[in-house]
Amino acid sequence: MRYPAAAGTYAGGVESLALAFSSGWASGINSYLVVLVLGLADRLGSVEGIPDVLGRWDVLAVAGLLYAFEFVADKVPYVDSAWDVISTAIRPVVGGAVGVLVAGESGAISDLAGGTVGSASALAAHAAKTGTRMALNTVPEPFTNIGISLGEDVAVLAVVWFALEHPYAAASVAAVLLVAGLVVLWLAWRTVRRGWGRFRAWRERRGQRAGRAGGSP
Repeated sequence: MRYPAAAGTYAGGVESLALAFSSGWASGINSYLVVLVLGLADRLGSVEGIPDVLGRWDVLAVAGLLYAFEFVADKVPYVDSAWDVISTAIRPVVGGAVGVLVAGESGAISDLAGGTVGSASALAAHAAKTGTRMALNTVPEPFTNIGISLGEDVAVLAVVWFALEHPYAAASVAAVLLVAGLVVLWLAWRTVRRGWGRFRAWRERRGQRAGRAGGSP
């Protein structure tokens, strides 16, 4: 009877995909923090399923340095949007790379499957984050950006850490957060468009009143 072994292989593959999805979503929000958390978990603990390459000291040093820079840049209005644009070429790649490494570590799924899941979830999360921040930057006060950025850091840390022990539950949480992020993006841009429409209408009415006042004898 080989059913137990087959079932174990299948379960291992699903767990790896769940971890790839969770880490991919988190990479779309803050890719360097994902590498840092996974690397430290591999270096300091005995967590299975984490590629040893992420626990190398040079990888941890680079991830820590870049995370420190992003921690500051992500909380400054307009600077955060510029950094998000630059990160469009980074976050999905990191999400896909982590997915490939996780797949290779498990041996239960193909590298292509792990990379695709990680990259796709990272790209979707990155799009939601970038668009929402651009919408928020239409408001001059900086405190909303700071609060959202801190919340994102906490969410990434919690989801990735939770995924190491409970990959299925963490993937479910990541999926809910991804959908919520896309909904917030839609609502934010809808609000911005309405506000811009009202502003244009006000300018037109003001211009018409000025024109009538100027043309009166």
